[in-house]
Amino acid sequence: MPLRLGTTAAGLVTGYAADTLFGDPRRGHPVAIFGSAAARLERVLWADSKPRGAAYAGLCALGAVGLGVALQTATRRRPFARFALTAASTWVVLGGRGLAAEGAEMARLLEAGEVPSARTRLSHLCARDATTLDSAELTRAATESIAENTSDAVVAPLFWGAVAGMPGLLGYRALNTLDAMVGYRSPRYRRFGWAAARADDVVNLVPSRIGAALTAVCAPLAGGRAREAWRVWRRDGGRHPSPNAGQVEAAFAGALDIRLGGTNSYGGEVESRARLGEGRDPEPVDLRRAVRLSRLVGLAAAIIAAAAAPATPWGASPVQFIGSTPGGRAVRRSVDNSAGVRPAVDNSVSTRPAVDKSGAGR
Repeated sequence: MPLRLGTTAAGLVTGYAADTLFGDPRRGHPVAIFGSAAARLERVLWADSKPRGAAYAGLCALGAVGLGVALQTATRRRPFARFALTAASTWVVLGGRGLAAEGAEMARLLEAGEVPSARTRLSHLCARDATTLDSAELTRAATESIAENTSDAVVAPLFWGAVAGMPGLLGYRALNTLDAMVGYRSPRYRRFGWAAARADDVVNLVPSRIGAALTAVCAPLAGGRAREAWRVWRRDGGRHPSPNAGQVEAAFAGALDIRLGGTNSYGGEVESRARLGEGRDPEPVDLRRAVRLSRLVGLAAAIIAAAAAPATPWGASPVQFIGSTPGGRAVRRSVDNSAGVRPAVDNSVSTRPAVDKSGAGR
């Protein structure tokens, strides 16, 4: 019974499994709906102003977090409903299967020498200008995107789901989506998107480093080298312009014995980035290895999130009213009776008997 894991933990595992098996919902994806709503709000609020951009990011993120809090509160005494909603939320915010599929397709196109098609396909992974990229640069761009998005699309959502339940899942995905929409250093978004980009940096500080550590742990299972992943991560992780992307990219470079980094173009803005790792330039076969490593890191992150969730305030099991003492104190217990232990009793909630209309305690 999944609820033996605890409702939030079981929901995270089930949502991860759904993403692994089915990928993103094909129609009416909630993240796409959020993006459309955020784009409409941007048209109303946009100004070349950091305060206006901060207000925009705050409204969008708080709306997502508020929805998560409402769902979490509404299922306070309904464990199966919380499990189901947590699983659904996890499924829609994760992107592991889609990431792996795009990486595999890019590898196929590059192996077949279909460079024009690979240039077009790269937009599914990142916003880099691919117009003039050759096969080697396309391979590097795709490999870097697989590494970075292993953290952004898999490790970080699972981390925030374990820490903060549905508010964490939905709030994180909202900030990450906003960063993808307005977090660029272009003339339009340099100031307006500043708050969204900085907020995304903050919420990814811990997950990116967990992702890098898990990369080192999982490297041997993908035919890589754990020691080199750790060494290159510690040495080169801070050389990237992003405080987070370089962590996982450096770990992947060390694990796969390749070299990442170089000159990139985004919407006319050219960036020269430090080299990460000491190996050769990546080839399509390395892109396939990166996909395999990404899947392993995602699985490890799901296991850790499920193990950690019951220990966090938002991940604790719902409680239900089971009666009152002769003195009138309400008696509540956790609905998670896993491992055959006796239910915990919490008498600190109320000094008056509560009215339970759900029939759950009968």
